[in-house]
Amino acid sequence: MATDHLSTTLSALADPTRRGILARLALGEASVTELAEPYDMSLPAISKHLKVLETAGLISRTRDAQFRPCKLEAAPLREIADWLEFYRRHWEESLDRLGDYLKQLQKGSTDDSRS
Repeated sequence: MATDHLSTTLSALADPTRRGILARLALGEASVTELAEPYDMSLPAISKHLKVLETAGLISRTRDAQFRPCKLEAAPLREIADWLEFYRRHWEESLDRLGDYLKQLQKGSTDDSRS
């Protein structure tokens, strides 16, 4: 089943363990063992999470002898930020209109109290 890249990325981010792994990788490269330390799960379970992140393009893995460091690939996060920007503007404009309306109500009640 083919899905679009944005859906794959959002799906990968839906899991708190994967978000935690990305937060750790934002600090720098790490091995699977290092990434597994904060979690009470097996290395194969962590590897499955890493595979999901890798499929979404959120991480890359290289090989240095026996060491296979994982690295954050932030480009897919930009796509999400761009997608969310439309909705941020929508809510910002809605809140601005609400603020204007509330100011009008306050001004109207102040004018009414003077009468």
